[in-house]
Amino acid sequence: MKIVGLITEYNPFHNGHQYHIEKAKELTHADAAIVIMSGDYVQRGTPAIMPKYLRAEMALKCGASAVFELPVCYATASAELFALGAVSFLEKLGVVDFLCFGSECNDLDGLQQITDILYEEPDGYRAELRANLKAGMSFPAARQKALSTYMGMDDCSSLLNDPNNILGIEYLKALRQTNSKIKPYTIKRLESNYHDQELRANYSSASAIRSLLAYSSSVIRTQSVGETFDNIPFSNILHELEDQVPHCCLALLKDYHKVLYPVYQNDFSLLMKYKLLNKSAKDLLLYMDVSEELANRIHNQLNNFFNYKQFCELLKTRELTQTRINRALLHIMLGLKKKNVKEYIENGYHFYARLLGFRKEQEKLLTLIAQNSSIPLLTRLSSADTVSELGKQMLHHDILASNLYESVVTDKFKTAFHNEYKQPLLKI
Repeated sequence: MKIVGLITEYNPFHNGHQYHIEKAKELTHADAAIVIMSGDYVQRGTPAIMPKYLRAEMALKCGASAVFELPVCYATASAELFALGAVSFLEKLGVVDFLCFGSECNDLDGLQQITDILYEEPDGYRAELRANLKAGMSFPAARQKALSTYMGMDDCSSLLNDPNNILGIEYLKALRQTNSKIKPYTIKRLESNYHDQELRANYSSASAIRSLLAYSSSVIRTQSVGETFDNIPFSNILHELEDQVPHCCLALLKDYHKVLYPVYQNDFSLLMKYKLLNKSAKDLLLYMDVSEELANRIHNQLNNFFNYKQFCELLKTRELTQTRINRALLHIMLGLKKKNVKEYIENGYHFYARLLGFRKEQEKLLTLIAQNSSIPLLTRLSSADTVSELGKQMLHHDILASNLYESVVTDKFKTAFHNEYKQPLLKI
């Protein structure tokens, strides 16, 4: 049985994601596609627009064989740690033959060439990087310029302008770092760019679709202060999405609108401010992605906190990117500390494989994973006794993060709360 692994967020699921699943199977001749997906919070440091179970259901109905949850400490981390957490997870399952990721360039050799330099860090490259950082550049900009200078070419600079190329490089680095035998493949991203805000013919970006769905919350507006929305009927928005998402996903979007989604950063504003009011600048340094400079800025600017999104924008500087600030504040809110993640990494990254759902005809795949995985397969939280003490600590943070998200959803839409322990395994 050949198995391809996909690292995803599906925020939300759209035609490009279905194409990725189908093309990955075709390219690798795989019999099954295992998806490792971010839970209720995503890598850019924000809550997902809709809950993980709804996104997982969409993926399963569109061809994914099984969907696993990436622990929140990796799902909300830097690109490097996100990739390392996801790749090491696929490696721990013990059954994955291939990793297929999307990229703007579709040039695996070019991405591999850059990966080799970043992994080996030759002296010339490191000297350029240090000089750029000393000049006040953000790390992504400093790295991009150092690579261009070291390689004596601008091509690599263009490769590093695109988010999926950057993540692809991090996946390739992670494969080397874990000594993985998983073989990488890449497929070209279709039509849209990652940050595109306008819909394309058939393959629009998740960003564009999220922007359109923002209009659907005009009555319960929480996206951003100062933004105004026309009262567009949701039926019109669904009509706009007919060519952008698979038909089965369109039905789910209709059924769960203002029941489970949309969810935004500002829905967590009071929770975020409460957390910050209880922390000194010294306390803040304990959390992932929080530097001394950022801790001081948070502490000094707290009286200017109006809402979550506005505060993130207020904290931005030339050296501190918006996503870095988003992630840091999210880690503070969720209680994700540097020492915890360091301990996880030092002890093998993962301690359980949390299954969100699977296709019924793929039960053989679950048996294969149970037989070959080096970590326990969790199909329900009540069986977490098989997890190590360190793993239980990681799982506690995952459960807390999900229950917090669920609390915001139920408060916003006035629906019943479902504790994470009560969430059933999806079977499609």
